[in-house]
Amino acid sequence: MSELLQYLVTGLGGGCAFALVGSGLVVVYRVTRVVNFAQGSFAVIAAMTASTLLGSGLPHGPSEALAVAIGAVAGLVVGLVAIGRPGTPPGASLIVTLGLGVFAYAVEVLVWGDQPRSFPGVPGAVDLLGARFQAHYLLIVGATLVVFTGLGVLFTRTDTGRALSACASNPYAARLVGIDVRRMGLLSFAIAGALGGLAGVLVTPIQLVTFDYDVTLVVGGFAAAILGGLVRPALTLLGGLLLGAAQALVAGYGGAAYQMEVALVLMLTVMIWRAARQPVALQETA
Repeated sequence: MSELLQYLVTGLGGGCAFALVGSGLVVVYRVTRVVNFAQGSFAVIAAMTASTLLGSGLPHGPSEALAVAIGAVAGLVVGLVAIGRPGTPPGASLIVTLGLGVFAYAVEVLVWGDQPRSFPGVPGAVDLLGARFQAHYLLIVGATLVVFTGLGVLFTRTDTGRALSACASNPYAARLVGIDVRRMGLLSFAIAGALGGLAGVLVTPIQLVTFDYDVTLVVGGFAAAILGGLVRPALTLLGGLLLGAAQALVAGYGGAAYQMEVALVLMLTVMIWRAARQPVALQETA
């Protein structure tokens, strides 16, 4: 029982990282209808930046905050390239984000090298019903819940959030009422960069991060986001937690080599299920 609980707690910690990356995908897609394949790169850039800052002697709080800010700047830069030119179709922007994600590999290797990096998180361990795990997992889960609560407030209680939602629902109508759709799109990329950066900063103390770790994060994040159709943050959180728990159980009782396959199977299952439901929904509408 204690072993199962330990796997679940560690899985939820990893699932929170997937949920944060997935929420960045959701924010961008809701506003621009672009699937941002550079999302995982924001996490790696922030993780490497935090490692460098901590290594230089800067305290934890400022290091992580600055790293998240760097992630937001990286998101804004990707947004400027991907959607900065008016009239760029979402399909073309998707290809641009994929290319920028690959280009980020070269930048990361040039700046930080190809060796894995990590840094200490919250010290100590926690005992719960016989299971023992790092206290840092509590920070990951707590920070993720706060972020998703903040996203809910942003989209439902603030003018900026309503403007972002308006751009997602009907860009033409949003322009008619004076909303700068391009600016909202760039804001969504910056928010996504911050969310990805936070995921990278939170997960690095429990996971060695390399320049290509973004593949794992973006696949897991996309699998989590697809549960909510790339538009619902709450279901993205649920998807991330389920995926993280499933991967931890597979790694614990089976083999860690199959963790990526778990994400892909979950993603394909949800996509097939949604595709099967669409004809039914269309028949009911007709």
